[in-house]
Amino acid sequence: MTKNQQILYLSHGGGPLPLLGDEGHKDMVATLQQIATKIPKPTAILLISAHWEANVPTITAAPNPALIYDYYGFPPESYEITYPAPGNPELARNVHAQLKKNGFHAELHYQRGFDHGMFVPLKIMYPEADIPCVQLSLVKGLDAEEHLKIGQALKGLDDENLLIIGSGFSFHNMRAFFAPDTTETKTATSAFDTWLQESCCSPAFNEMDRFKLLTDWEQAPSARYCHPREEHLLPLHVCCGMAGQPCTEHFGLDIIGKKSSMFLWSI
Repeated sequence: MTKNQQILYLSHGGGPLPLLGDEGHKDMVATLQQIATKIPKPTAILLISAHWEANVPTITAAPNPALIYDYYGFPPESYEITYPAPGNPELARNVHAQLKKNGFHAELHYQRGFDHGMFVPLKIMYPEADIPCVQLSLVKGLDAEEHLKIGQALKGLDDENLLIIGSGFSFHNMRAFFAPDTTETKTATSAFDTWLQESCCSPAFNEMDRFKLLTDWEQAPSARYCHPREEHLLPLHVCCGMAGQPCTEHFGLDIIGKKSSMFLWSI
């Protein structure tokens, strides 16, 4: 991997709420804005979204993808959000080739647009919408080891000044968002978040150690409480597999009253 590549796992919050001035997302908005000022402005973005699952790793390849408003029950203005970032067919082909080279059957998708896992955080970080973007799907079945290996397969991407984003949510128990917090639930959330920080950031673990920890993530404290379904966690696995080293910086924050994390690797 060439220098000047940044890998970021971010927690993207609840639907379009971060763009609607929601009080519970102020910390998230400020953190994303802070990160955007800390890293060099990328020339292209590859984003793995929790909101797209396909039979095989699939890559958006259209030159100008539309937006997918893949959320329900929000105010009318939520469906008028714009983010006219161009696609990047050349990057899409490079990602496709890199995955195939490493044994993955991958596909290019010329119709799919950008979902809110992409346009919500990027509208906060890069509101000008002038950076070409490509989305990469998760793979149905949501196998942790497979997503780590997808990340490892992408290490050979040689696009200079590329930003790779895993867009998910480090805590994603939907029922818990609508239930009152207790001492027990706060302890459970904190225990998993601490495990996640140590697994991603501790220099005590080598790449093989980290691979095993994240493969066996269900054994972590309160893992299935924090992620009854793991689609919002697995973008982190792709990021960790691609980085192959401890994270450069951890960002702890509160989103909708829940302790959450973001992780940055500068390669």
